[in-house]
Amino acid sequence: MSQNPIPQATSPLSVWLDYLTHIHSSAIDLGLDRVQAVAQKANLTKPAPTVITVAGTNGKGSTCALMEAILLEAGYSVGVYSSPHLIRYNERVRINGQDVPDEQHTQAFDFVEQQRGDITLSLFEFGTLAALRIFQTEQVDVVLLEVGLGGRLDATNVVDHDVSVITSLAIDHVDWLGSDINVIGFEKAGIYRSGKPAICGQPKPPATVAAHADDIGAEFHQVGIQFTYDKVSETRWQWRSGSFELTDLPLPTLPLPNAATALMALGCSGLEISDVNIVDGLKKATLAGRMQKISDAPTILLDVAHNPHSAEYLVSQLKLRFPGQSVHLVVGMLHDKDVKSTLAILKPVVKQWYPASLSGPRAASAEELCQYLEASQMRYANPVAAFEAALTQAQADDVIVVAGSFHTVGEVLEHWQNSNPS
Repeated sequence: MSQNPIPQATSPLSVWLDYLTHIHSSAIDLGLDRVQAVAQKANLTKPAPTVITVAGTNGKGSTCALMEAILLEAGYSVGVYSSPHLIRYNERVRINGQDVPDEQHTQAFDFVEQQRGDITLSLFEFGTLAALRIFQTEQVDVVLLEVGLGGRLDATNVVDHDVSVITSLAIDHVDWLGSDINVIGFEKAGIYRSGKPAICGQPKPPATVAAHADDIGAEFHQVGIQFTYDKVSETRWQWRSGSFELTDLPLPTLPLPNAATALMALGCSGLEISDVNIVDGLKKATLAGRMQKISDAPTILLDVAHNPHSAEYLVSQLKLRFPGQSVHLVVGMLHDKDVKSTLAILKPVVKQWYPASLSGPRAASAEELCQYLEASQMRYANPVAAFEAALTQAQADDVIVVAGSFHTVGEVLEHWQNSNPS
């Protein structure tokens, strides 16, 4: 336990984050007893009239961003909780598309601190409860909650949600969730609720997902069965569920499977949303660090792809959008990810590598990445050094991609913003 003095509601956000980092014995502590006790005491289990919770290996942030854009078009006030952040903690809580300012975070942290008594909470648990408090205080219509890790034992699962979504299922976070896809499916399906809509956007998921939905009597909606979608041209797609069909939809900049899943979740929510709201929301939905273009000549793309599943999507997009162009890849990863497979998937499209060391206990060094690259490969001390090297070597018609981790993208994005103030 920390001996640090307890911050006040008026203390700087940085002081609170430092305090919260040290008050609990471990950064990740799966289990709901402690966080549930505080949530119930503080009356935070239903922070808005409609709550949609989103789990999944990849695509959680994109699915939330797509729903957020459509709901804002429909005139709802919307709170979004997501993690991790790229640059600033404030990115984790959005209200009506805007990051929440420091003062609201510190007031909510102070509230949770008063409520918790002698119960210890991890930073993620504390932050989750504070986000719920912010949504409750702001009286938003809809809350979109992104699960941090797994589902069943994640802090977000203390909430009484109305629609539960699994975006995708793959092996990731092996240290915490293991490497058995059936176990992972069960953990993610732990967010499903009896008698409530339960969406699965993963084609042919492990049997444990549908089995759990069936066991608890959830209303299961599986992509490819209860809802389907097709890309009909380079710019249009269509979606259908039962006899309901949406045709001639604009292709979003975010992954199409996530858009299809988002539409199913919204369709089950009972919220009033028009076809026009859907079309306009699909056009507007964006998310930092997901195929985010920050410059032309050379094209610079940021993408947080950090496991084989998301690397496959990144490769498909590079082939589609930049055929024949040389790709320079700035990459930094965490050592608990499947580094070998992720780099192997990226290899066919990369002309020049810029492997960078990250900092922190989970960081992989450039040396570790180079085990799977050429022996003569240059190594870089950090993502910014690697990015600067790529800028000097790329030609105007090349593509620089920054990927491998939220940390990698966050460091480069912050450096870029500081170097190119708008």
